[in-house]
Amino acid sequence: MRLNGKKIGILIESDFYEHEIWYYRYRFLEEGAELHFLSRLWGQGSITFKGHEYKAPFECNESFEGLNDEQLLSYHAIIVPSGIVSDRLRYTEDLAALPPATAFLQRAFACKKIVKGIICHGLWLVAPAPELVRGRSVVCHNNLHGDAIAYGARYVDQDVVVDDDLVTARTGDHAGLFARAIIDML
Repeated sequence: MRLNGKKIGILIESDFYEHEIWYYRYRFLEEGAELHFLSRLWGQGSITFKGHEYKAPFECNESFEGLNDEQLLSYHAIIVPSGIVSDRLRYTEDLAALPPATAFLQRAFACKKIVKGIICHGLWLVAPAPELVRGRSVVCHNNLHGDAIAYGARYVDQDVVVDDDLVTARTGDHAGLFARAIIDML
């Protein structure tokens, strides 16, 4: 129970990679963490998202929108998972403003005590705010190698990369190594 008293937020949307999300759901709880899945709820009390591979349902009833600074600071880690989650979450109604999920991530990055975890295609959520990873060591899915370079990040060809308060991993299939790095940091 190494994570007793630790609170972890994981972003969720449709087309999530089921194996990864199920792994986090059990692994972090196994260590005693308080786990919260966060999304945009679009004014609804909850939304049931569908997974990518098996179309498995996942109900979310917590939103990152409207979290004040005190609530955000109660989290010890914020994770952007793999799959199409970040692509869906980077939608914005106002093209002159950051997508709400990117603005949330930007707020998390402003607090060094919060561990930020980005795995695989999760790096897409950084596209509207590349300064979040500029000059930092990261790894991501091979398909996003050029994106990481374009954001000004230092791409490192490893399965998991830790750069201070930022943990990145190559693919959803590396969720175990990724989670282990986050657990060790917390």
